[in-house]
Amino acid sequence: MRNFIYLVGLLLLVGTAPQALFAATPSLPVQVTNVDAHYDVLKGNIKVATMTETYTRTQGGYHIESVTKAIGLLAMFKPEVIRVTSEGILTAKGLRPLTYIQERKLDTARNSRADFDWKTKHITLTDRAGKRTLPLPAGTQDRLSAMYQFMFAPLQNTAELNFNMTNGSKVDDYSYHITPDQSMTIPLGTFKTLYVANPPQNGAARTEIWLATEHGNFPYKMTITESEGDNFTQVLTQINFE
Repeated sequence: MRNFIYLVGLLLLVGTAPQALFAATPSLPVQVTNVDAHYDVLKGNIKVATMTETYTRTQGGYHIESVTKAIGLLAMFKPEVIRVTSEGILTAKGLRPLTYIQERKLDTARNSRADFDWKTKHITLTDRAGKRTLPLPAGTQDRLSAMYQFMFAPLQNTAELNFNMTNGSKVDDYSYHITPDQSMTIPLGTFKTLYVANPPQNGAARTEIWLATEHGNFPYKMTITESEGDNFTQVLTQINFE
């Protein structure tokens, strides 16, 4: 059950913030000031959680909040609520996070935080292991801001993404391939998409993301397949742009 709760949180937070995600393009909704998005989280075909996210453009910056709540049988065993926030500034290259906070209602020992210092190029991570400061690679995103950085990305002519991302406990590098001209059908309808996925490897987990190209490369669906074969999906059920 502990690992299962973690995977629900992982679906919320696993994002991609590639090296190409740092220059706005005219086709993107750069004037969007608010996004209200709702997702279902499924294990196989069973809905196990709901997720609500809000993106707000502030004076010179942004604020993103995401709340995931366990439902059904999972909630009976462990009614976990995961709240994640990302705040930062907006630049010509998109989102530049300053703080990232991940909080759990029950399993508070797994809370984490990242503070970005772009002037000194250092990031401070805080979790149950304590506080430590590491070098901050250029363009690093957190696991929440990464998903919204797609709105500022010229991905249509990009074949591969290489990037750094933090979850508040560590900073990792990632590599994904982009396949253009795909389509995806979800309860909201059928959409043209870019398909973003890490190359399959034996014994390794795989992340797949579908970005709606006619809606600013916004992530409408994501699937994580664990090395043991378990499949978890985050699928958009409602969205409002302002």
